[in-house]
Amino acid sequence: MTSTDVTAVSKPRAQAGWKRLLLSEYLVLVLTVFYFAVMWTIVPEIATADTLLDILRAMMPLLVVAIGQTFVLIVAGIDLSAPSIIAMASVVGASVLTGDGGYANGTGFEIIAGILAFIAVGAVIGTFNGLCTTRFNMPSFIVTLTTMMFFSGAAIWYTTVHTDASSIGNLPRGFIGIGQGTFFGGLPFSLFVVLVVGGAAHFILSRTVYGRWLYAVGLNPRAAAVSGVPVRRVIFWAFVISGVCAAIASILYTGRLETGTPVLGQRILLDVIGAAVIGGVSLFGGKGKILWTIFGVLFLTVIDKSLQLMGLPIASVFAIKGSIILAAAVIDAVRHRVLVRG
Repeated sequence: MTSTDVTAVSKPRAQAGWKRLLLSEYLVLVLTVFYFAVMWTIVPEIATADTLLDILRAMMPLLVVAIGQTFVLIVAGIDLSAPSIIAMASVVGASVLTGDGGYANGTGFEIIAGILAFIAVGAVIGTFNGLCTTRFNMPSFIVTLTTMMFFSGAAIWYTTVHTDASSIGNLPRGFIGIGQGTFFGGLPFSLFVVLVVGGAAHFILSRTVYGRWLYAVGLNPRAAAVSGVPVRRVIFWAFVISGVCAAIASILYTGRLETGTPVLGQRILLDVIGAAVIGGVSLFGGKGKILWTIFGVLFLTVIDKSLQLMGLPIASVFAIKGSIILAAAVIDAVRHRVLVRG
């Protein structure tokens, strides 16, 4: 065999190898391990037990929001309203919980009533997003962008009506424990919440008819409709699930901060969408797993923590994270093209 023949054979093999790597669902996990190993040599503090626990705590609420976003992305939609849902749920829930004249104060059911208020806010806003998208055929980008702007302002107004301060405090210790509590030697209690949410989401996507419908709608809504899939209903419930997940994340954030604030979650939108896309959930719809979202959140959180340990200014942190998310979007486009071409 001549050198030309060897080159001709090795080139397709190399291309096949890169294709397998690009399409691998563990690509982001491999990159995370590699990045962590490199950062370990630069900032050894990243491998300490306290730092690893900080990374785990930071992951939990972000992961819950990203799980909800995953459902919407699978149907080729997008939900930009997550930050406003987090903020609105935080102040409404806190107004029910607070010991300073809260709606449920003194009833003995403050925590239960407060948690229900959080969930109700997320479900109502998610329902509104779903109805506008499905019944009026409005683009999800415009609907959720408008929702984000409206409820961001509404959260500030609601706070001013209920307190003279910039936030609503004096929350029950039992509720604060949801965001700050630990078990099994230091693991955050929020991990238990995320395991329940993530487990339920994984079951829905992989073991239910609705999960199969989600992927079908994301791949080709017209073909799905012809096959008998209730496309509007599938998309509607994806937005409701996203809203409820954002509300659950608001519970974790509010418990951690010990106060309900109208600016809660203001800067996490880029992280929420970016984490899902980095993990492999496609912006084109029809492709995504909860495991991939976990990998994406882990990768983004590790990067965020490493940049903090390096002492970089906040502008540099945003620039670097934005570049990484842009690269993930480009990779997603390349993956989509490779899959289309076969």
